[in-house]
Amino acid sequence: MSCFYDMREDETQTSWQRAFNHDVKDEELVWHRDENDRIVKVISGVNWKFQFDNELPMTMVVGKSFKIPKMTYHRIIKGEGRLILEIKEI
Repeated sequence: MSCFYDMREDETQTSWQRAFNHDVKDEELVWHRDENDRIVKVISGVNWKFQFDNELPMTMVVGKSFKIPKMTYHRIIKGEGRLILEIKEI
């Protein structure tokens, strides 16, 4: 079972929304890498954090975007409420 769900028509879309529910378990939010570069925009969520490997976590702010280079280890740290991200592969 996944700790998130994607809101998109099919796997060929290069832009979609991803949601993490408020009750996701911390141990489900694991370090991982993505195969493509991504631009991520925060749509909703309070005090959720994003962390690159060997860096301090940064608080994700609604309306702000950041880039995740492909094959770079990263993770999400749980905050309050539901987190919704807009993801665009580039």
